[in-house]
Amino acid sequence: MKELGLRLQSILFEPDVVAHLGADLFAVLLPKLAKAEDIHLVIEKIQKLLLSPFSIDGLPIAVEASIGVALYPGHARTSEELLRRADIAMHAAKESGSGHALYDPTLDKHHPQRLALMAELRQAIEQNHLLLHYQPKINIRDKKTVGAEALVRWNHPQQGMIPPDEFIGPAERTGLIHPMTYWLLRTAIQQCREWRQAGLDVVVSANLSARNLLDPKLPGTVVELLRDGEVAPEFIQFEITESAIMTDPAHAQKMMFTLRDIGIRFSIDDFGIGYSSLSCLQKLPVSQIKIDKSFVIHMTQNKGAAMIVRSTIDLAHNLGIDVVAEGVETEQTLNQLEEMNCDAAQGYYFSKPLPVNAFSLWLQESLWGLKKSGENSQKI
Repeated sequence: MKELGLRLQSILFEPDVVAHLGADLFAVLLPKLAKAEDIHLVIEKIQKLLLSPFSIDGLPIAVEASIGVALYPGHARTSEELLRRADIAMHAAKESGSGHALYDPTLDKHHPQRLALMAELRQAIEQNHLLLHYQPKINIRDKKTVGAEALVRWNHPQQGMIPPDEFIGPAERTGLIHPMTYWLLRTAIQQCREWRQAGLDVVVSANLSARNLLDPKLPGTVVELLRDGEVAPEFIQFEITESAIMTDPAHAQKMMFTLRDIGIRFSIDDFGIGYSSLSCLQKLPVSQIKIDKSFVIHMTQNKGAAMIVRSTIDLAHNLGIDVVAEGVETEQTLNQLEEMNCDAAQGYYFSKPLPVNAFSLWLQESLWGLKKSGENSQKI
């Protein structure tokens, strides 16, 4: 990413701007482009600079890019809209394999509806119309629940349940991810308090995005929410993807240590499909990793996937890190994970994500539910 940023800067001139938007996404602003047709010259320059491989630790790495273009004022009249429509064109280029694409309204037939949806999402957050579903994490040794992941859901009054991918990604790009995350944390902490008052000790996990890790207000907000909710930090865990950390590793590391000092524990979500390695986890305050379901689902039929899972578990344990396997859907998979000494599991074999009332009932009635009082329990 650093090398690509330098290469992009090397072919542009003042007052052109190169910005790293996150993960593997860059934006290029060309305020002095003479005429619209000249954009093809810039595209050619970018494609040529990618022809030479990148050298990483002496290894040549080939990089390909999909380029989306939006023009002012023909395609959009605000910076936010210009970025959104360039993003639409970029995804069109990626899907078609053409390498680049110019924005066209036909590429985004539902764009007006998407904009309206974001306005409605803001209202849904402010008016507390979102809801949380909870999916249990099961300790593999004693087959009992030790925690739950809190997942945001949106039951739209006209459209019904909207898939998370249709509003969480746009919320990240538009900045709505901050109020939505604060709503999630406040709601999850309040629910954790209610469970504890009912004698149900559940460690609740909440997901943080790349933007959340760059928010200087986050630690103070967490302290305030925990104090108001009368919940100890040990009952709240944050899940972060590898890509979120790698967006800005220095800031992410600083934020994680600040939150760790408050008492928050961290889990790396979807481990194995991102950019980091187990060795880099030594530099981060991580107590848990979650092996991505793409490995777990296939491990009973695919020896390669099983080997990856086993190796990851062994290496993580050597670093003092617990391991949760995502995507457990069969008893055979659970048995194999137990043989591999995996710590915990999550997936449809135990339960799909449930609304709070259904989950509370599940905790008390399921064979996988919480241990009875007096029994030894562990937090994962």
